[in-house]
Amino acid sequence: MSQAQATSDVPVATLPRWVPLLGGLLGSTACGLLLYAWSVFIAPFQAEFGWTRAEIALAFSICCFVFGLTTIPSGRLSDKIGPRKVVLMGSVLVLIGFCASGFINSKMGLYITYGLICGLGGGMMYLPPIATGPKWWPDRRSLATGFSVVGLGLGSFIMAPIATWMIENMGWRPVFWYMGIVMGVLGVLSAFCLQNPPAGWKPAGYTPPAPAPGTKAQVDYTHDEAKATPQFWMLYAAFFCSCFSGLMVVGHLAGAGIDRGLAPMAAAGAVSVLAFSNAAVRVVIGGFVDKIGVRPCFMLLWSIQVVMLLLIYPMAGNATLLWIVALIFGWNYGAQFTLFPSATLAYYGPTAQGSNYGLLFSSFGFAGLAGPTVGGWLYAVQGNYMIPFATASAVMAISLLLLWLAKPPAPRG
Repeated sequence: MSQAQATSDVPVATLPRWVPLLGGLLGSTACGLLLYAWSVFIAPFQAEFGWTRAEIALAFSICCFVFGLTTIPSGRLSDKIGPRKVVLMGSVLVLIGFCASGFINSKMGLYITYGLICGLGGGMMYLPPIATGPKWWPDRRSLATGFSVVGLGLGSFIMAPIATWMIENMGWRPVFWYMGIVMGVLGVLSAFCLQNPPAGWKPAGYTPPAPAPGTKAQVDYTHDEAKATPQFWMLYAAFFCSCFSGLMVVGHLAGAGIDRGLAPMAAAGAVSVLAFSNAAVRVVIGGFVDKIGVRPCFMLLWSIQVVMLLLIYPMAGNATLLWIVALIFGWNYGAQFTLFPSATLAYYGPTAQGSNYGLLFSSFGFAGLAGPTVGGWLYAVQGNYMIPFATASAVMAISLLLLWLAKPPAPRG
């Protein structure tokens, strides 16, 4: 990796430019631990408290909702005061909220500790690294974005089997206590890896690409200008639809496998397989975006995802088949967390990326509130997951249509 060189007109970087990527990896891993193994808690909560799946899913929905909405102020704060302070504050909140969830004895307690406090802290930890990493890698922006979010899948890959083993051998409460401490430590380490590059800095040997013949140089959109374009809100709606579908599955995948007769560890294995591909794709897809563009990647992966959502329930009774579908589903689901910030960068430029993607990511919050809860409600009505996952497929098709329509706005210059 090349470093900045001291010249008379280019500021010297105070960090090696791989360090902010490490910060993104650590912070997003903590967020993955926080969010993406939730379905393994369904059975123990039902056994101890007798709560319905919709009531349990509501805690996850509240967390996703608060998490998503918090990215709006955390993105703007990151642009104004720097990412380090924002991530530090988020780390403390996640530590407090997740550990406190291990002491709850009521739904309201769970909704406050896990849903509200952890959601708030998670949103503050997640967004700043995504806005920071690409500033250090103008030559590989999408790849840098992928590294900044890869831990979100990695965390869930780690969390699902560990949480399942701990639940079976120690009960569910220690999962919250011990993993809460781990998340807090990861978040603090992430914060100290994050710093914006000096104004005017660029990596050694890098020359910004020249504008196409007959055009002016691209000028970044301000946040107000970006959100005034129709393409921004089409991306927003598409992100909502894809997250609605994906989070419905994430919140209920293990439960669907257990319902179809799988052992808890086999069902948790599907969550881990999903998490593994969810993590791997985030870096790999960044390289493809840098070479062929973001829209072709959207069109291919979203078309496949519509089909995968229809196959999950029929395959849920066979561990091997469920794992295969979960692998492909996780690949497509995880790609969006590189593709949407990459699309925001490509459409509107890096200067207001924290504010722009912070607002765009708030759609994840609304989808997180709706997707798992609707899935739990449809399950209660239907008695199985066939209709919930078919509904997810239909909503995913709407996302595909919106992304096909949302062509890049005209260059400014």
